[in-house]
Amino acid sequence: MGRHKHEGETDDISSQAETSDQGDAESPKDGDDPLVDETECSEEAELSESQEEDAEKTKDLKDQLLRALAEIENVRKRAGREREDATKYGITGFARDIVGIVDNLRRAVESVEESAEESAEMMKSLQEGIAIIQQEFGTALSRHGVEAIDPIGEPFDHNFHQAMFEVEQDEHPGGTVVQVLQQGYRIHQRLLRPAMVGVAKKRLEHDSEAEKEG
Repeated sequence: MGRHKHEGETDDISSQAETSDQGDAESPKDGDDPLVDETECSEEAELSESQEEDAEKTKDLKDQLLRALAEIENVRKRAGREREDATKYGITGFARDIVGIVDNLRRAVESVEESAEESAEMMKSLQEGIAIIQQEFGTALSRHGVEAIDPIGEPFDHNFHQAMFEVEQDEHPGGTVVQVLQQGYRIHQRLLRPAMVGVAKKRLEHDSEAEKEG
């Protein structure tokens, strides 16, 4: 009897141990489920990737906005320059016509000065009248930013002068404007018409010596 009882107790202990092992296997502890961990990691990765995409889109939009603002500013400045040029140089054609009239008046004054002294009083009045008209034209041109170029004694400048001939002489350095055939004009800082000039040229040494000997 006593032996049988011992064997029954052993069987009961074994059954309890097996039941306990099965319970532990079927009921894993909280936080140790690998499926839960993988899901959480996947969600975090997706969230991080979404944030990076949003940051990249924000950066692109910011760059596009800055470029658009810079282009708007360039257009505004260009329009301002064009408007300023239109204001300054819109009368260019008119100014070219006027300076031709001024040239004719100057020639008339010069011709009167060279005329004979007969009818001196009449010629003097004519000369004074033409001189007044010439002065008025000059004043009107100045109001519109048109200025005469009279470069006598100045170094030749191809930006404002047109050389018509050279004059050999020793009085001025080579390249100096010594004669003006036709005045030039500029409107503000832009050339309207170049001055037609004669330019000094240094004499060759043997020419100077020949003249001295002569």
